[in-house]
Amino acid sequence: MSQSIQITDSAQDYLAELLEKQNVEGIAVRIFITQPGTPYAETCLAYCRPGEEEPTDEKLALDKITVFLDKNSLPFLDEAVVDFNADRMGGQLTIKAPNAKMPKVNADSPLEDRVNYVLYSEINPGLAAHGGEIKLMQMTEDSVAVLAFGGGCQGCSAVDLTLKDGVEKTLLERIPELTGIRDITDHTDTSQAYYR
Repeated sequence: MSQSIQITDSAQDYLAELLEKQNVEGIAVRIFITQPGTPYAETCLAYCRPGEEEPTDEKLALDKITVFLDKNSLPFLDEAVVDFNADRMGGQLTIKAPNAKMPKVNADSPLEDRVNYVLYSEINPGLAAHGGEIKLMQMTEDSVAVLAFGGGCQGCSAVDLTLKDGVEKTLLERIPELTGIRDITDHTDTSQAYYR
């Protein structure tokens, strides 16, 4: 399988240095994601002593270090970059995994996963600026996506027009099998959203 994660030279140097300090023969780095495919995904990098890796891990032998990648995390580590930026304070290791929070989908994925994917990848990032977020609550039998508009969208009178049109249009364009979307939030109630 082709390697999707990129570990920059500076990050490799830095990690190699850290590993050396551990004084453990054959110690490696293991990268995994907790709660992949959800908004709460966290990309983690840990020391991995010989024998601590999982049998299913993908081994990445780089020039200076060995990295084990958790099998379940692999699709979510696609396009991930591990980098090290040196500065006066000693520097910082950063892991950018743009797909960690994305449900990985393709045309064969369940409708629900695909709706979530469009929401997370295209719609919610635009709403985040306004403190809004949309969640898929359920798919009805006739392929209607029932959505909850949360955050800043709550109780905003323009929400029905702007948001719903835009969201519906985007979702229907991306996922032709959808027959429509329904909003379970009552926008006349500004105190809080409620679910049926």
